[in-house]
Amino acid sequence: MSESSARETTNPNELDPSGVPLSSSSTEETGPDPNWTPPDPVLSESTALDPLAPNEPLEDAGNDVETTQEAVVRRSSDPSANKKKWTKASNWRPRMVRWQRQLARVNALESTLQAEDDQTLRKRSLALRYRAMAGEKLGELLPEAYALCREAGRRSLSMRHYDVQILGGIALFEGHITEMQTGEGKTLTATLPLYLHSLVGKGAHLATVNDYLAKRDAEWMMPLFEMLGVSVGIIQTEDDQGARRKSYGAAITYGTAKEFGFDFLRDRLLLRAQNRMQTEMLGSGDGGFSNSGDQVVMRGMHFCLVDEADSILIDEARTPLIIGSIEDTVRDQIIETYKWAAENAPLFELDEHFEIDDETKRYELTARGRSKVRALPKSDLVRTMGLVDMYEYIERSIKTHREFLLDRQYVIRPSEKDPNIDEIVIVDEFTGRLAEGRKWRDGIHQSIEAKEGVEISVPTGQAARITVQDLFLRYPHLAGMTGTAATSAGELRKIYRTPVVRVPTNRPPQRIQLPSRVFGTLNSKFEAIAKEVEEIHATGRPVLVGTRSIDKSVLLSKLLDDLGIEHEVLNANNVEREAEIVAEAGGRGKVTVATNMAGRGTDIKLSNDVEQIGGMHVICTELHDAARIDRQLIGRCGRQGDRGSYRQYLSLDDDILKGGYGAIKYEKLKKRGEATSGSVDRLAAMFHKAQRKVERRHFRDRMVLMHHEKERKKMQREIGQDPYLDTPD
Repeated sequence: MSESSARETTNPNELDPSGVPLSSSSTEETGPDPNWTPPDPVLSESTALDPLAPNEPLEDAGNDVETTQEAVVRRSSDPSANKKKWTKASNWRPRMVRWQRQLARVNALESTLQAEDDQTLRKRSLALRYRAMAGEKLGELLPEAYALCREAGRRSLSMRHYDVQILGGIALFEGHITEMQTGEGKTLTATLPLYLHSLVGKGAHLATVNDYLAKRDAEWMMPLFEMLGVSVGIIQTEDDQGARRKSYGAAITYGTAKEFGFDFLRDRLLLRAQNRMQTEMLGSGDGGFSNSGDQVVMRGMHFCLVDEADSILIDEARTPLIIGSIEDTVRDQIIETYKWAAENAPLFELDEHFEIDDETKRYELTARGRSKVRALPKSDLVRTMGLVDMYEYIERSIKTHREFLLDRQYVIRPSEKDPNIDEIVIVDEFTGRLAEGRKWRDGIHQSIEAKEGVEISVPTGQAARITVQDLFLRYPHLAGMTGTAATSAGELRKIYRTPVVRVPTNRPPQRIQLPSRVFGTLNSKFEAIAKEVEEIHATGRPVLVGTRSIDKSVLLSKLLDDLGIEHEVLNANNVEREAEIVAEAGGRGKVTVATNMAGRGTDIKLSNDVEQIGGMHVICTELHDAARIDRQLIGRCGRQGDRGSYRQYLSLDDDILKGGYGAIKYEKLKKRGEATSGSVDRLAAMFHKAQRKVERRHFRDRMVLMHHEKERKKMQREIGQDPYLDTPD
């Protein structure tokens, strides 16, 4: 069987974030200083200094999509800059009062637990487990469980949970998505609900974006859990069935959404096969086969805590996880037709031979285009292909020639299985990482392989399939953490029934937003960016510049070289040095150019002298399709109350304008930009309006998918089919 995950969408030019194991360790959010006692910011009435993370009481981030969108309208890329509450205080205050009481109970136990030895703490933990398995409600055990977890963290990791982290843990236990800013200790906060849910003996899962982060976080927090007598398992892509079964048997299991999904599908396929074996045997079938055969690896789905929740639950919502079945009947014919289409695609011209639908981005041949297809020379293998299929191959190939660019949407590199063979690897738009194991659907991936002349991987049929969205909806208890969930609060509540709450920062943020700059062309914009980098660099402050693609990071790198500015470039081509580059990015005078910092699981720490001269400066070179991706980059400065600043640079040929306003208006704006000298900063609001249009369209796409998936599963169940194993291609 072959495994792949690909995005199911009418526009395959979009890709969701995925996990790519890193090659070395990196520095993420460290725990709090155990010797520092913070003030209680939850009770503070101070006005927020940072639009990205206001230091205000924990609050619900929105009940519906309209609330969220209205907030976005009032602010560039920081919806939280608006001082208006997401919802009325009356909606969240009773819950907040209850959480404050729980926090007070946790704090009251702290002095008692500090006086006890390690063995006594372990006995307390064991007693809690007995009480939970005897049927006592977890909510009643929460104060003691969280107090134990805090004390274990202080002793084993020298990390004491802040009060705001305890509040975040309470929100997670009650099934919320918590928005916690970069550097506020999400990894440590996660230990609280994981430990509490593990007490019932049904397993608690933590799903993150890649194998590296799953392994690192599990090993990092393992001393805390071991002190409490809790076992921890780690799921890695290369693990065999035995190792997976052992990891799922642990009280707490760390892994990726992709691996959890594939294990669910493999178990389902195995159960079907075993049931068939039983029905074919004589007798009752209860003793038909021994326990020495294959066994399922998962022991059920009880609680899952999703790290980088907006990335996994929204950006990857349409990503189907597929276990393939081999189909080689027409392999040679398919490969030959892909090559034929790639060779002839450049001969077709827009409007004369094909048209593009502005809404769906679908390519469709005109009558003249279809006539041209029929007239093209063909080999014997291609000639046996159906005419309608030929049209589709040509349309697909035209699309890949026009929209999919090397070093932007994908790179070519030697295959890990065979270094002598090149392969196409997708570059994730949101994280800038290589999306290992991912392939575009509907033949787009194979069309790109034909275009670049690499070995074509013929798509297989599918034996089992589940979307990421459907996978997490199967968990009775679901919660999540992220740095940027507020703008997607309505969608998360509607689809997953998980309200979003924003956890206040432990120390008041001091991040400063500088006015956005707008230029006519990309070149003039990047020249201005290079000039600002030069000015900030001269002061000794570190600078982080975020770009959307590899080619743009290379372009900016050349401009900085021309200015003689020493810098580091972090993109999908040198991901093996990521930990080293990120660890040094906060040093005095450091300049780093990176393709997106979303989902990297790291935060940039500043030295004391850098903090004194103003902290890190972040430059956003372009708006992304989702405002929260911009906020993730912005969040890299101003960590844990550090000083910092950021500015957004835009130009009239940015892709977001084409996505928001369509090709015709985009071309007019582009021509206007070419005739413009200097900056036109007054047009900044137009870019954010385009971004909101794109966000709304993607939201509609996800809602349509959810509706179709729901109807498909309902229909298949009515006719006696398994919706995960009997899904048509």
